[in-house]
Amino acid sequence: MINLKTGIIEEVIDTRGSLLELMVNMGDKSEKAIAYKTLIGSIGIGDEVILNTTAKDLNLGTGGYHFVLANLSNIEKESSGFGHIMKLRYTPMQIKVNSVEEQKSKYHDTFNSFESLEKMPVLVCGLHSMLAPLTVVLKNFNRDLRIGYIMTDGGALPIDFSKTVHRLKERGYLNGTITIGHAFGGDLDCINIYNGLIGAKEILKCDICIVSMGPGIVGTGTRYGFTGIEQGKIIDAVNTLGGRAICVPRISFKDMRKRHFGISHHTITVLNKIAKTESYVGIPQFNDKKGIYIKEQISKYDIAKKHKVLFIKFNDIIDILANSNITLQTMGRTFGEDKDFFLSVGVNAKIAQSFIS
Repeated sequence: MINLKTGIIEEVIDTRGSLLELMVNMGDKSEKAIAYKTLIGSIGIGDEVILNTTAKDLNLGTGGYHFVLANLSNIEKESSGFGHIMKLRYTPMQIKVNSVEEQKSKYHDTFNSFESLEKMPVLVCGLHSMLAPLTVVLKNFNRDLRIGYIMTDGGALPIDFSKTVHRLKERGYLNGTITIGHAFGGDLDCINIYNGLIGAKEILKCDICIVSMGPGIVGTGTRYGFTGIEQGKIIDAVNTLGGRAICVPRISFKDMRKRHFGISHHTITVLNKIAKTESYVGIPQFNDKKGIYIKEQISKYDIAKKHKVLFIKFNDIIDILANSNITLQTMGRTFGEDKDFFLSVGVNAKIAQSFIS
């Protein structure tokens, strides 16, 4: 069941892409809401809307927003374009996209003639918060790198929900975006990770590609019950297509949950149980008890037997991230509050750029 309420739009607070951040009068109070024009069409002050209030009613991590389900003041809208691929299929919000691989797309033959990623480095992430530090480090090493981002459907589905993506594109850190699965709204839409990777290589002409879910990982505290488990299958997809897979590990000594201390159980499960093929895994070269703890984890779970584990110096990464003009944050913690997490991400960007001739 979903919780539904009605309200009147009284203010447009912000816009990015197809997303509008609104203030909606709900009778006895005004609250924030998000609307996507790709789903509901045009919308403006004074319009009456139906709101899905479920997540906020449950105090879930949506940033305190309701979501506009329909605009009662503008219920007629016709979709345009050649596309016939539906995302959010068989739900009341199913949306038609112009998927770049379908028959009427000018890129259709590109996917049939594709042969290999030719060892293109692909940084495979388990968290959306890894995207910003990766691009910041990569562009500091080489401003001319063409970096593409593939957003999976393991988190938020509309790419415009991500403030990070909006800022990275606005400031020239990302050269293009692709949404796959049921995620939608990228510069390109594709059906799955395989065609997403092909699109990054052949259409966006990327030198390096980053793959991660959108904001909002789901976890349950069980070994396999988290959406970041997709990281393992993506590693295998990269290798199947002839790319160079780099698994970005989730490492922190500030997360007091035992399962996320040091190398997170998410990363360990992906590398030990899920990925069937090899990836590069960059680890900061800690010369203290942190380094000892991480090496014990790597040994205990036989990670180095399947994957290429590289211990990387990180002094240069500290300077790059400390002086970033992009906000860096993970699980509510900033770079200064959780340096080990961001350094672990940054050294993997360093590995990826080293593969570019």
